[in-house]
Formats: sequence, C-alpha cells, structure tokens
Amino acid sequence: MNDTPGWASPGSAPSNGQNAGVPNPAEPADAPSSKWSKEQPPPGQWSAPSGSGSVPRPPASGWGGAPQGGWGRPPAAAKPGVIPLRPLGVGEILDGAVSTLRAHWRTVLAVTVSVSVVTQIASILVERYLLPEPPEVNPDATPEEALQQSVESLQASMIAMGPALLIMLIGTLLTTALLTVVISRSVLGRSVTLPEAWREARPRLPHLLVLILLLPLGSALVLCVGILPGVLIGGAGVLLSVIGGIAAIVAVIWLMIRFALAPPALVLERQGVIASLRRSAKLVQGAWWRVFGITLLTVLLAFLVSMVIAIPFTVIGFAVDGVSLSDFFSGNSPEFGWPFLIITGIGSVIASSITYPISAGVTALLYVDQRIRREALDLELARAAGLPGYGTEPPGNHSTRG
Repeated sequence: MNDTPGWASPGSAPSNGQNAGVPNPAEPADAPSSKWSKEQPPPGQWSAPSGSGSVPRPPASGWGGAPQGGWGRPPAAAKPGVIPLRPLGVGEILDGAVSTLRAHWRTVLAVTVSVSVVTQIASILVERYLLPEPPEVNPDATPEEALQQSVESLQASMIAMGPALLIMLIGTLLTTALLTVVISRSVLGRSVTLPEAWREARPRLPHLLVLILLLPLGSALVLCVGILPGVLIGGAGVLLSVIGGIAAIVAVIWLMIRFALAPPALVLERQGVIASLRRSAKLVQGAWWRVFGITLLTVLLAFLVSMVIAIPFTVIGFAVDGVSLSDFFSGNSPEFGWPFLIITGIGSVIASSITYPISAGVTALLYVDQRIRREALDLELARAAGLPGYGTEPPGNHSTRG
C-alpha cells in the first residue's frame, strides 16, 4: 500500500452485478497484491475491518452520550480530505470538486491558467493566420446556389474545427493528467505542488494521449457507420441517414459514458489504454444512468459558467473592435481584429480556469465513488490517509468487512 496517486490497485473480486465473464485488468506491477473478500455488505453500510481496532467515532455529545448528528444516527464517516469516505451523493461529488479548487488553488490554477493561456494563444494564431477565409453568403442566391453555399460553409467549418479540436485535446490531456493527481491527493487530505503532480503524471501522458484521441475517433467512426449507408443510396436515403444518425448519436453517448472513467483509471491505477477502458466499463456497469446524469449536470454547469463569463467579454470585444452586433447577426462574416481576439481570449482563459478543475474533479471523484461502492475503497483510502483504527495491513488479510 502506498499513498501515491496510484494508491489502490484494481479489486480482484467481481463487482456487484458484474458478469464474471468480463475480463479484469492486470494488476499493476508496482502495486502490492490485494484480494477483496467475496462477502461484501450492501452499499452504504460500513463497519470496522475485523482485527484492526474500532473505527474512530466523533466525540459524544448531549444526554446519554448520543453520537453527533442526532439520536440513533450512525457516526459521521471519516473525512481526511475533500470527501467523506463513504458512497457519495451528487452534491458531495460537486462539492468535492469545488473544495479541491479551493484547497489547492495555487496548484490547480497554475495548471489550468498555464494550459488555458497556451491553448488560447495557439487557437488565436491558428484562426488568424492558418485558416481560410469563410465563404461569403449571398442572400439573393437561387436555391441551387444557396445549397452550394451551405456545403462550402460546412466544409470551412469542418476545416476550422480540426486545429481547434487538436489544441483542445492537448489541453484536455495535460489538465486531466495533472488535475487527477491533485484530486487523488486531496481525497487523502494531502497537498501537492505542480512539480510533484507533473512528476507523477508524466509517465502516463503517452497512454492518456492515445486514450483521448481514441475516444473521439471511435465516436466519429460510429457516426460514419450510421450515416454513410443513407448517403451512398442518394436522394432516397435521406430518411435512412436521419434514422442512422440518431441511432449513431445514441450509441456514441452510451459508449462515452461507459468509458467516462477510463482517464482516472489510467492515471491512478497505471493501467494501459485497453485495460483502462475495460476498467471503466466494469465500474460503470449497473450505474450507467447515474454516471450519465452526473456527467450531464456537470457539462451543463460548465456551459453556464462559460457563458456567464464569455458573454460580457464578447460584448466588450465588439465595442472595442468597432463591430456591431447587427453585422454579426445579419449573416455576414465581420473581420475581427486583434482587440476582439485578445479580449475574448482572456474571457476564455478565465472560464477554462474555473470549468476545467470542476469537470476533471467530478470525473475523478465519480471514479472514487464507484470504487467505494463496489470494492470497499474507503478502507484502502483510510489506511492510505493514516487514520487511526484502520491498521496498516492490506485488505486481503481480513476474511470479512464486518
């Protein structure tokens, strides 16, 4: 057992509801062997590991020494860091992500601001010097010409999305790796500096890069499979393309949620790419809707925060650059100058510095929560945090949890 960000090796016992036929990922070479008991209590019921002393309880208060929290309530779960060591609610996951930002703001902002500034500068330079001019739209065009203009606009948008997507993926790669390390330490109540986080995350970057590239490429392939048959048929295949596209979008959403926990599994368990995908699928199985709901809520919150920050900077950028909103909404493509790009870029950096830690924090804490629910990771974390009453022996030495 160690207290590094790879603090816990994958549980060897199948998760509740997990099909025994699903292959388990290989045990990391540098982690101690651990075997979980086959007898696991239902979620939400935790007891002290046998033979290791009693779980520390809050001080008694009130008449008759009733535990804190009211008559008949169990003692509060241990909380060495930003989350209590028990199954988490939605609010606790979001609060844990925000608490990490508050508790380790120097390290978190050093990561997010640095990455956001570099990616934003790269995006501005690419947009300014490398991308072709968008095609002009003729409002008096015939239906055939309007269709051709739409196709050209779509092609220009796709070309513009390529470099932006690549820059975004690189930024996501760095922030995900570094912030996952920071969050893993914050769960144990320990601080981490930026050099320490970089030292821990750097060996995982090549694998994480492959994973982050593989997920959107796989999604694009699924979309092509759904839409391409109707496109090949021609005019009569429009309905088939629509139906296939809807089915492909549903499949992509299902796959993205199923593999949503692969990045923290790859970083914290030092898994390979395929092993981390299998690991995520195992943890998400039986909890797909819960992971989907929390992920969707996080995306909506991040979007709202980004809009609240971006809109004022955009309005200021229009005013400083001398571009009117009527020109922008008229369908024309106004020429944005450096003042507009710089001001909106500052807004994007501020928004990213806030939303990146929350998104990465929710993903990492969802991973921790699923392992607590399925593999009794709370006991492992308590030992790693050095809490009294949990001993120092690995969980494989106990025949039962209670």
